[in-house]
Amino acid sequence: MKQFKLPGCLAALSLAAAIATPVLAQDASAPKKDGKPDEAAMMAAMIELAKPGENHKILAETVGRWSYKVKYWMSPDTNAPPMESSGTTTTSAQMGGRYFLSNHRGKMQMPGADGKMQDMDFAGMEVAAYDNVKKKFVSSWIDNMGTGIVNSEGDYDPAAKAITYHAEYEPMPGMKTKTRQVVTLADKDHHKMEYYEFRGPAGEVKTMEIEYTRASGPMRRPPPPGANPPGAPPKVTQ
Repeated sequence: MKQFKLPGCLAALSLAAAIATPVLAQDASAPKKDGKPDEAAMMAAMIELAKPGENHKILAETVGRWSYKVKYWMSPDTNAPPMESSGTTTTSAQMGGRYFLSNHRGKMQMPGADGKMQDMDFAGMEVAAYDNVKKKFVSSWIDNMGTGIVNSEGDYDPAAKAITYHAEYEPMPGMKTKTRQVVTLADKDHHKMEYYEFRGPAGEVKTMEIEYTRASGPMRRPPPPGANPPGAPPKVTQ
């Protein structure tokens, strides 16, 4: 049976749409043959853009199991001591090294319903990639502290071995906040994330710093839904 190949179908559909749309077909940058769009050249270009490259190898340095220590500043006083916590991160390559999926688990001190600080379970997930069309590093982040998705774009500085992302999110209605995130890849076993927010008259303020250290031992995939947790007795089926 012939397999259905989604990327190839999407590329063909996109190509057909580009050829059928006069504005796109007249784009001076589109490959042309005898004054008309060169379908074969356009398809070849799209296939090339779909391949992971050197920039994806930069993100591949984060694949593995990590322990992390985080410092974060919740007080408006920038001189106040940070709060601290820790957790674990597992990062895996997806779809042939095109995307990198990270799962983060830990504890954080956050205000409860009564306003008092308490330990809360933290869960976050990120998909990072390099967009060959935009020529930008891109990232989408979600966590259990909200319901939105933070989308970031950034560039890599080879001298600093750092990716700097920029984004804007809205934690409360009307409270749009610009952010800058710097991920520094120190070596194969260590990397650091520094997070800054723009806070009006106060300017840019550092609100978080996370130090990652590679964990020893093999990387384990999370158990599938319904599976027994490690160490639990086996399920008895009737």
